[in-house]
Amino acid sequence: MRKMMTASLLVAVLSLPITIAWALEPEVQAAKDEGMRLWGISEWIKMQPYLEQAADAGDVEAMYYLGEATRLLDRGLSRRAMAWYLQAAEQGDVHAMLRLFQGGACIAGDRCPEGYEDWHHAALAVAQPKAEAGDSDAMLLMFDIYRMFDQPRRAGDWLERAAEAGQPEAQTILGNQILDGRGWYLTNGRRLSAAEAWFRQAAEQRYVPAMDRLAATLSNLGRHQEAWTWFEAASELGHINGRRWLGSCYMEPEKNAVCQVEKDLVKGWAIYYAIHDELGNTSSARSLSLRSHMLDESKQQEAETLAEREWIGREPPLSNFPPRFGY
Repeated sequence: MRKMMTASLLVAVLSLPITIAWALEPEVQAAKDEGMRLWGISEWIKMQPYLEQAADAGDVEAMYYLGEATRLLDRGLSRRAMAWYLQAAEQGDVHAMLRLFQGGACIAGDRCPEGYEDWHHAALAVAQPKAEAGDSDAMLLMFDIYRMFDQPRRAGDWLERAAEAGQPEAQTILGNQILDGRGWYLTNGRRLSAAEAWFRQAAEQRYVPAMDRLAATLSNLGRHQEAWTWFEAASELGHINGRRWLGSCYMEPEKNAVCQVEKDLVKGWAIYYAIHDELGNTSSARSLSLRSHMLDESKQQEAETLAEREWIGREPPLSNFPPRFGY
């Protein structure tokens, strides 16, 4: 017999808000924040002990991201990942339900929602009433759900509705889809301009991934000074790509027209040094190594002092801002 979510529990789930916020004790919240920081730089192993504290305290978001980290590490819906997703799904997390469907939890794992053919049907039951009532976050969930139903036209319609309702992630996805070929445009310039409009709406809401995409699009349109201001804004809010642009431009402004600064090797090295101090991965180490010939040892030491004073420990922490339902 298939293992199912109880009917009473599913009724309760359908009445829950899309995003469930639990009030965590300060120490547990700090642990969750550290876990999410590590998620943002793809430290999937290191993040888990921190998020487990939040999940044990009932935080649904932590349950979902533990499922994500475990799935990525196990390269699929392992039993360990499924256990976390099931906990989140039982609290109404739509993306957890979609991961369970995507991984075949109902068919292969014998874990199904009672009253529904599979998990994507249960997800639809949670999200659709809220989306039709005007909830823009639920509209974006409908985009993800209909992709699972392999109905791209309906998915696209919901994405547009979410974007038009002001949902910044939806606006950014729509801009990216336009750049990838969605819609008909007579020239590439018009396509870029159409994408720019969506990225700008999201960026002006301080949605950091949109700032990065807007900067790149403006650069492709030849509007380099404006592009630079958005790379700076993305860097200020912790976007790794934006911060790398700053370092690169200070060290080699002549290489790209988007660089609207004077050459400053010490400042550029300080930025790269601080990135490596925070990330400590092979990519950040390679960035330093490739530029080490540009400064002598005394200048490097000067730059590292500057990094300690101005760049290391900045808030918010650096992140790649991975999408909640990506990879």
